[in-house]
Amino acid sequence: MSPVRVLLATRNAQKLVELRRILASAEISGVRVLGLDDVPSLPELPETAATFEGNALAKARDAAVATGLATVADDSGLEVDALNGMPGVLSARWAGRHGDDAANLQLVLDQLADVPEDRRGAAFVCAAALVVPPGLAVSAAQTVVRGHWRGTLTRAARGGNGFGYDPIFVPDGDRRTSAELEPAEKDAVSHRGQALRALLPALRGLLSSVSTRS
Repeated sequence: MSPVRVLLATRNAQKLVELRRILASAEISGVRVLGLDDVPSLPELPETAATFEGNALAKARDAAVATGLATVADDSGLEVDALNGMPGVLSARWAGRHGDDAANLQLVLDQLADVPEDRRGAAFVCAAALVVPPGLAVSAAQTVVRGHWRGTLTRAARGGNGFGYDPIFVPDGDRRTSAELEPAEKDAVSHRGQALRALLPALRGLLSSVSTRS
């Protein structure tokens, strides 16, 4: 049987690698993970929902309708205690331009310049959604899950792995930043790793449904 094509609605190559690693570690075969660069161009609407779940679900629905593929989408960000939970859903465009990781990270550091160590708590949050278009016999057309990763923020960036705010986020119980963790270590504990693993039962259900219908 041909692999089931599942679209991850992103152009971020590191997110694609992350999902493929998680599927492999869970010994889920028969899935071919595609990114937005692997399918015909489709409209990418602004992320305007007030929650991570809302943005993830909207992205997954739009891409599933446009491509006819089962689609996974995520929305993630950093919630900083001293900033009343911001940047939150605005994390990717906190400095004004979407996807400018360096500027976003520096702005957070500047905003926390006078914040003492005991008030530098933060959390990474990720919502992930799986939307299956009509025609596939699955028990649920959409699934939305959440991952949450607590830690503290450093005063300077450290580490060359990861992306976004990883270089300034030290997970609780560790001294290394997220950007200093090995990929497999990060997958096991990160907000996105938690959320993607929570989608695995739904992905297994999709595979079982397609296999039954074949």
